[in-house]
Amino acid sequence: MGDMSGLEWDLYKNLYGQHLAQDTVSEEVANFLQKESPDRPLVLSFHGGSGTGKTLVSAMLGRHLYGTAMGSPYIHQFVPTLHFPSPDRVQQYRLELKDWVQGNLTACARSIFIFDEMENMPPGVIDILKPFLGPSHTVFGTNYRKAIYIFISTIGEEVINRMALETRQAGKEREEIRLVDLEDAISQAVFNNSRSGFFHSSIIQEKLLTSFVPFLPLGRRHVERCARRELCQRGECQRTDVVEAVGGAVVYMPEQGQHFSSKGCKSVPAKVNLFL
Repeated sequence: MGDMSGLEWDLYKNLYGQHLAQDTVSEEVANFLQKESPDRPLVLSFHGGSGTGKTLVSAMLGRHLYGTAMGSPYIHQFVPTLHFPSPDRVQQYRLELKDWVQGNLTACARSIFIFDEMENMPPGVIDILKPFLGPSHTVFGTNYRKAIYIFISTIGEEVINRMALETRQAGKEREEIRLVDLEDAISQAVFNNSRSGFFHSSIIQEKLLTSFVPFLPLGRRHVERCARRELCQRGECQRTDVVEAVGGAVVYMPEQGQHFSSKGCKSVPAKVNLFL
C-alpha cells in the first residue's frame, strides 16, 4: 500500500527547514501502514504559520498513497469557510459530517480526510468524529481504523515561533528543537482557543490525536530554496540572481533580528514572477 520510501524521500527533498514534520510524518505513516489491522486510525494535526509546508505535506501523503495529490476519490478535503460557514448550524454540520465520513469509509477503508483551516472551524462540529478516531467498538466493523485524518491550522503558531526564536537567540541550531518541547504547548493552545475547531474538544481531552506536528517558521535560506525549486520547475535553475532577489524581497520578523519570513514561502511564486 503506497510508496513509503518515496514519501520519506519526498519529505526530505522538497520540504525545507522542517525536521520535526519530516521525522514525525514519515515515522507515523510508515508505522501505520505496516499494520495489517491497526487498532485505531492515524490522526495527525499540523500546526504552524502560513507558507511553512502544511498543505504541501498533506498533498505528498495523498500522492504517495494514491498516486495523485488531491484528485483521488479517496481523499476528502474540508474547508470550513466553504463547508461549515455558519456557526449557528453546528448540529446540521455534525450530522452531515458523520454521514459523509461513514459513507466514504464504507466505500474505501483507506480514505484520507483533510480538515483545513481548523482555526475557522465552528467549535463542536469535529467532536462528532470522536467514535471514528479512537479504538471504539461501536462503529461498524473494523475497517474505519485504516483511515487517515489530517487537521491543519495556524493555531499554536505563536508557541512554535517563540520556541524557534529563543533557540535562534540562544545560538542553537533549529534542529535541536524536539517534538516533546512543543507538543503539550500546542495541545493547550488549540484546546483553549475559543475560535478553534478544537475548542474544549473531547478529541484533545481523550488524546485521540496520534501526533501534533509543528511546522517551524522559515529563515531566508529556506525561502531561497523555495525560490530555487520554483525556478527549476520552470527550467530556470541557473538564475541565482532571482533566488537572491526573492530572498531579499520577503518580509522578515521580528523587527529586531529579522530571523523568519512572516509568510514562509507563500509569496515565493509571485515574487519569482516579478523578478524573472
